[in-house]
Amino acid sequence: MTELFRKKNGTYKDDILSGVTVALLLVPEAIAFSFLAGVSPMVGLWSGVFVGLITSIFGGRPGMICGATGAIAIVAAAAFKLGKEKGAEAIENGLQGYTPDDIGMQYLVATLLIAGAIQIIIGVLKLGKLARLVPHPVMMGFLNGLAIMIAWGQNLFFRTNNGEDGEIKLEWMESSQIGLLVGLILLTMAIIHFLPKFTKAVPATLVAIITVFLVGFAFPSGIRDISDILAMLSPSGEAHIDTGFPLPISLSQVPWGDAAFYFAVAPIAVTIAFVGLLESLLTLQLIDDITETRGQGNRECIAQGAANISSGIFGGMGGCATVGQSLINMSNGGRGRTSGVVGALTLLVLIVFGSGILMKIPVAALVGVMFMIVISTFQWSTFKSINRIPHSEILVIAVVTIVTVITHNLAIGVGVGVILSALVFASKSSKHIIAEIVSDSEENSERIYAPEGVLYFVSVADFQEQFSPSSDRENIIIDCENLRVMDLSGLEAINSLADKYRKAGKNLKLRHLSPDCRNMLKKAGSIVEVEVLPDDPSYSVARLRMNA
Repeated sequence: MTELFRKKNGTYKDDILSGVTVALLLVPEAIAFSFLAGVSPMVGLWSGVFVGLITSIFGGRPGMICGATGAIAIVAAAAFKLGKEKGAEAIENGLQGYTPDDIGMQYLVATLLIAGAIQIIIGVLKLGKLARLVPHPVMMGFLNGLAIMIAWGQNLFFRTNNGEDGEIKLEWMESSQIGLLVGLILLTMAIIHFLPKFTKAVPATLVAIITVFLVGFAFPSGIRDISDILAMLSPSGEAHIDTGFPLPISLSQVPWGDAAFYFAVAPIAVTIAFVGLLESLLTLQLIDDITETRGQGNRECIAQGAANISSGIFGGMGGCATVGQSLINMSNGGRGRTSGVVGALTLLVLIVFGSGILMKIPVAALVGVMFMIVISTFQWSTFKSINRIPHSEILVIAVVTIVTVITHNLAIGVGVGVILSALVFASKSSKHIIAEIVSDSEENSERIYAPEGVLYFVSVADFQEQFSPSSDRENIIIDCENLRVMDLSGLEAINSLADKYRKAGKNLKLRHLSPDCRNMLKKAGSIVEVEVLPDDPSYSVARLRMNA
């Protein structure tokens, strides 16, 4: 499996065939995520069409596949539920012509409009590059957690509904049914693994899906397909999808002039915006590594925002990058925008014209493909690295993986990992201030220190411990040539040290401070003397500079 994502150039043939494969893989997840959000399966399917099409055309990463995702569905469910509650109250108070679900969709659409606007603003402000600050151990934990989530998510297809009177009560299938399903899954995985050894003319994934489809067509007894899953998850027990093209959603019942509305939906919209962008930008970075090219994060942010707005207008639930489908697209040679466009358009054609074929796709083929994604996504090098890299980095990988799996939220896992990595770095760097004495003259009562390291809020205590004003020489020089003062806490530490030397009746002089440091010390009213030399460094204090 190490060669699954080998670097190779894409062609239109690869893009088209891979796009068709990706469209088939988007179907079961879109349906499952729709039920997770509490909305109709069509909401998730049309999200895949609109989000996938717009991001493929205008996004910053050719070859990346976007659609409905679990991370967005979980958050979108909150907006839909809020709207249903408000709708039920309004109907009790006399509102006619609407159902609670109608109002729920209007609230969801309004939330997506706000979330999309936030994403566009982030892209315009060129903040998309912040995702590249995610440390590599966090990225490994992200991929491990994602692989486990994808694997566990397939348990849905091993369940059956034993509820009565419209109740959905999922239980494990009988052993004989599970055996048949596992056999077809293994057949799918075997084709994907071995076919490339004989020919690469067509994507092995597409061949595997078609093969298992034909097996299911020839021997339909006991082989579950998409219609079975749709019926299992439907309270009515019916497998039905609306094949009509969606019309724009009316927002007549959204209280745009009510401040309470914004207080209620703003947190949901912000969460959708940031969760979607984080998952998409990390996927973009992953594909950059696979293809050895560079995507455009800010452009992707703007495209994601436009896609979510368009998806909402036409009754979708938004979305973001789908890591699994993106990796399959890479493995099939899908490198250009054509693959994503073909995937979205194929999904549209399947919904509108090919719903009969769509419903007959065996779930075993799709589960087998997803298991291959799991095998390729999980960072097996994690186990080899246990005794080769610092334990702190292993801890970060483990924490991100565990938090991601427990919360079912990639954004939370990555956020915790970034914070933990920052704390580990702060802990290490706080111990790296060394003030070496480079000159000590008893005759002149002069001592020169040459501290090395980074002086900022976590290292100020260690810096100050290097000096003893009461027992030091009368004249002290601190040469800061190898010391970088990074924030106001560092400057305040220098100012405080100067005050201690002054109270001890001794003279302190600094040299090799940057002009920015000197100016800020002067503005703070420092009494310490600073030499100005031709070779003074020129770094700034507490400033973050990013390229456009």
